[in-house]
Amino acid sequence: MKTYENTGSKDTRSGFGAGLEELGKSNENVVALCADLTGSLKMDAFKANHPERFFQVGIAEANMIGLAAGMTIGGKIPFTGTFANFSTGRVYDQIRQSVAYSGKNVKICASHAGLTLGEDGATHQILEDVGLMKMLPGMTVINTCDYNQTKAATIAIADHNGPVYLRFGRPKVANFTPADQDFQIGKAVHLQDGNDVTIIATGHLVWEALEAAKTLNEAGISAEVINIHTIKPLDEEAIVASVKKTGCIVTAEEHNHLGGLGESVARALTTAHPTPQEFVATNDTFGESGTPAQLMEKYGLNAEAIVKASKKVINRK
Repeated sequence: MKTYENTGSKDTRSGFGAGLEELGKSNENVVALCADLTGSLKMDAFKANHPERFFQVGIAEANMIGLAAGMTIGGKIPFTGTFANFSTGRVYDQIRQSVAYSGKNVKICASHAGLTLGEDGATHQILEDVGLMKMLPGMTVINTCDYNQTKAATIAIADHNGPVYLRFGRPKVANFTPADQDFQIGKAVHLQDGNDVTIIATGHLVWEALEAAKTLNEAGISAEVINIHTIKPLDEEAIVASVKKTGCIVTAEEHNHLGGLGESVARALTTAHPTPQEFVATNDTFGESGTPAQLMEKYGLNAEAIVKASKKVINRK
């Protein structure tokens, strides 16, 4: 059984900031726009070192998306930054009409996604953003798992021609993927071999999936773990190949089970290889105020929940 080491917990939003700053040095067409949350999005270094390419639009998210769409016409590659709730729900019409419908090369970068925004509560947490964005034709949807992967993804999407939704978080989480990784959009990352159950996870739940696999292994259950960082386009080939071996699957995400990764996986398996599936996700609910750890436990988004779902789905084979 392969093991992974937490090399030091970091917040994924800092990975975005580091990747953006690296792009500032290497790609003169990259510009950054922020809706009055420069510090929260870790865009300070880009602002300080490339002030002529940084645009503070204030609390005017719709205007930010419109400006970004316009900048692409001149060959710029705009990265917009604000909380996930404001990056999607507040400006969905602008994204749909000015970015997705027009196929503009805008990178919508969203921090503080899911429940782990924490104490700010349900009005600022968002658990439906993946569903909103993946339904837009031509929109690539990426949800990274740690600091290193977020940095790598930020750099990679600059070379991708087309709109991208990049989702990451607020809290410090385990940093366990390679610092020099080759981030490939649409390509799943196979973390661990197994024969009894496939665990497909995204975002903060990837580390929890690895922890769950340890517990399952101690109980004599062999779990295959796959990191799906790109929810759209989905690596259906990797998913189907795994479940043909294990015969069942658990999907884990910090998102509503309606519209999220699990639903995309279920659709793929229904048409390609019908398989028993269990969902670790929120159950058609809003969040509430609390620490990230408290909320993840209450809403069943942790290793313990993945272990329980794995045992349940194995019994359904």
